[in-house]
Amino acid sequence: MSTSFTLHATDGAARTGVISTPRGDIRTPAFMPVGTAGTVKAMLPESVRDTGADILLGNTYHLMLRPTAERVDRLGGLHRFMNWDRPILTDSGGFQVMSLAALRKLTEKGVTFKSHIDGSKHEITPERSMEIQRLLGSDIVMCFDECPALPATEDEVAKSMRLSMRWAERSKVAFGDRPGHMLFGIQQGGVTQDLRAESAKALTGIGFDGYAIGGLAVGEGQEAMFGVLDYAPDMLPKDRPRYLMGVGKPDDIVGAVKRGVDMMDCVLPSRSGRTGQAFTRHGVVNIKNARHQDDPRPLDEACSCPACSSYSRAYLHHVFRSQEMISGMLLTWHNLRYYQDIMQGMRNAIAAGTFDAWEAAFHADRAEGDIPPL
Repeated sequence: MSTSFTLHATDGAARTGVISTPRGDIRTPAFMPVGTAGTVKAMLPESVRDTGADILLGNTYHLMLRPTAERVDRLGGLHRFMNWDRPILTDSGGFQVMSLAALRKLTEKGVTFKSHIDGSKHEITPERSMEIQRLLGSDIVMCFDECPALPATEDEVAKSMRLSMRWAERSKVAFGDRPGHMLFGIQQGGVTQDLRAESAKALTGIGFDGYAIGGLAVGEGQEAMFGVLDYAPDMLPKDRPRYLMGVGKPDDIVGAVKRGVDMMDCVLPSRSGRTGQAFTRHGVVNIKNARHQDDPRPLDEACSCPACSSYSRAYLHHVFRSQEMISGMLLTWHNLRYYQDIMQGMRNAIAAGTFDAWEAAFHADRAEGDIPPL
């Protein structure tokens, strides 16, 4: 079976559709929970699926270092290894090399770096990134790119983007012909419209199954990010999925979908769950606060996740304060479910042509703030 993207409805720039893969359909707009090292932290794979997720993200950099892509391949591939039988997208490793690796050296060929785990020396090139992702067996593969650390000058961003475009071409050649798998190109260019246009033209000339908007959500702020998203998605082919990498907070996600983005990923819902932060319809709740210690009410009475349907705020406060493992489990489950509820709400609204009304209600609910203390 091959892969395809079908656009079902649009409402303004917002789109809803389906990415079809041999491992199942991905409803768009889609939020991908991040399974960095072959696990969404504090969650069983079947629990992640129960939140409504159609696809997970796996991390090439972390998996190549430990347990190694070759070992995952010998053990039957990443899907079998982590007990997730639905689609997986793997990033290229470029962002983590920029943000985590010590003593990295960048050349035209690729990047050499020392592992943040044990100091061992490694090299990632476009060809090696494609090989690692093939060994992992991911359904959606990202081409290898360079992520410039911001702030950077426009000349530095331009030089980096053009290197990424040359790497994108090499990634496409190295990816080869793999029916049932998709290769996405990554648009770069910082916050400069001309560079974004140049990047989009280069990528569409090469030709990819989908296109990512990279180099955002790296500290530029929401206003600057939305400024780029006001034009960047339209530079990419309408008949291919568009993926905004590393985003984000709930209102970032809604704003991105409003501007034509189809896919997103972020560690925020799981990371926040482990630190006592819950995302709800009425904004962020810090369960660590003393106001919750005698509160028998649920986190969010409209949510059907286990944290909300079976436990009180008082209990969630207690287990967080006691540093019990169940705290991170329940709050992560809730946050992932909340994110998937947002995606389902947007898919329904776009299909019905009521996205503006849905968005207004979303912002109004969040502006209300949390329910008053007892």
